Amino acid sequence: MTEEQVQRRLAAILAADVVGYSALMQRAEEATYVEFERLKRELIEPSLSRHKGRLIKTTGDGALAEFASPLAAVRCAVDIQDHLASSSSPFKLRIGLNLGDVIVGPDGELYGDGINIAVRLEGAADPGGILISEKVYSEVEGKLDVGFEGRGEQQLKNIAKPVRAYAVRAGAHGTVTERLSAAPPLPDKPSIAVLPFQNMSGDPEQEYFADGMAEDIITALSRFKALFVIARHSSFTYKGRAVDVKQVGRELGVRYVLEGSVRKAANRVRITGQLVDTATGTHLWADRFDGGLSDIFDLQDQVTESVVAAIAPAVEKAEIERAKRKPTESLDAYTLHLRGLAKLYQFNNRQANDEALRLFNKATELDPDFASAYGRAASCYVDAKSCGWISATANEIAEVSRLAQRAVELGKDDAIAIALSGRALAYVARDLEGGAALTDRALALNSNSAEAWYGGGWVKIWLGEPKLAIERFARAMRLSPLDPWITQMQAGTAHSHFFLGRYDEAASWAAMALQDSSDLQTGLRIGAASNAMAGRLEQAHKAVAWLRQLNPALRVSTLKQVLGPYRRAEDLLRYEEGLRKAGLPE
Repeated sequence: MTEEQVQRRLAAILAADVVGYSALMQRAEEATYVEFERLKRELIEPSLSRHKGRLIKTTGDGALAEFASPLAAVRCAVDIQDHLASSSSPFKLRIGLNLGDVIVGPDGELYGDGINIAVRLEGAADPGGILISEKVYSEVEGKLDVGFEGRGEQQLKNIAKPVRAYAVRAGAHGTVTERLSAAPPLPDKPSIAVLPFQNMSGDPEQEYFADGMAEDIITALSRFKALFVIARHSSFTYKGRAVDVKQVGRELGVRYVLEGSVRKAANRVRITGQLVDTATGTHLWADRFDGGLSDIFDLQDQVTESVVAAIAPAVEKAEIERAKRKPTESLDAYTLHLRGLAKLYQFNNRQANDEALRLFNKATELDPDFASAYGRAASCYVDAKSCGWISATANEIAEVSRLAQRAVELGKDDAIAIALSGRALAYVARDLEGGAALTDRALALNSNSAEAWYGGGWVKIWLGEPKLAIERFARAMRLSPLDPWITQMQAGTAHSHFFLGRYDEAASWAAMALQDSSDLQTGLRIGAASNAMAGRLEQAHKAVAWLRQLNPALRVSTLKQVLGPYRRAEDLLRYEEGLRKAGLPE
């Protein structure tokens, strides 16, 4: 092609790609393919048509499109992400946008750095986000109801010069929904994440103590209804990492971050804390709190009150008093409880779960009025049953009922103890009505409890209310977006879609859950049943084959031992039908 024959034009280029597509294809090939084809047909192509975009080409997991106007390109990108966020699809897209000179080939194909930069920006975008070049930004800034966050100069692969980029953020009227970028939009009340406290004691064995301090402060803050508090499981994913608080704010969708450290020596404790505004990086306050071990709860209260005074000074006195409730008067029992939590959070580890149960029981022996320890002990039985380590014998059911009853009697305003007891009663003791009442009560006490929303989601499934279950799992994932148990929340969402007859969506959510936890039996069961009901028998048979390796005794006739207490007989029958079609023997 001679220079005279080369055709060039200025174009706005949109590049889109599915996050984690390869892994999803490995887990559920047919379901993932069907879901993405539906996404292109029902969302991407109609949006391009509305905004006068031209589809250049599609790949297995992405698409390239051309627009005459960068304004139209950004509007299309926002439209796609906005609709995807409000849909039931488990997919997240990354989108990159660039305005540049492109070469037009004889077949209408476009080439050049104008295309390459858009593709590289897409790769650098947040999951669920939009990243635009400075050229696009200069054309659209001030013309759309969205905001922009400078991401600095990006050194893009195979692009000679760095490209200054901007992430699209929610605007004044919230036209970009909460999955438009990696971080959901800020809630309409002060929002905070408490990072793991550093152990300054010089003794690795004291790590559990530093973790316990941070967790207790999270619990105290979460009792304030005036605040939005990220759950422990998500904030603790930053443990041991050098973090940028601005990035933490983006990833968790919070305005404030509390950092701190704990030094325990002999009978003395020092807690330091600093509160940072994630939007600006400004330190709002920093202080240290010293006292004896017997003063530990007072020190925690001082940290909590300092945070609340800085970010939400107008709170009710009743909330302040509730946040000051001491879990126990026994420091020995409290120490055992913290050690139990450290073991409990070693997920899917039978030996650690058994040790956690022993420690919680020991804590209640030392302090028979320790409500949280009873609730945590009950939750150990839930984990054991869900992993197939126990079969819920009459003695085990009686013990779970005893633990739950004690936790509720002693912790009348302890939302965590009540929520844990409610799920244990419903799942292990099969007291569905009693468990449902307790999870609802826990949510009324503390709307910041991701554990309560998560447990309440499963209870809603068992009650035959899958639409409400989807809402509860979504709330749990918002409160704890990086939770190690998010796979269980995704599996719960898959169950909800399954019982609504949405088998493709159910299979996709199950594949998402199995992406990070291939041995998750809850996800394998619902994935197998969903694919079978959707007619994808090969995928269903593969899931059942793996499921039977993990649990050789599983049969259609024994499903009730691992499934929850479904109130609607037709739900259990549908589940059995799906797994029967998937090849699970009778």
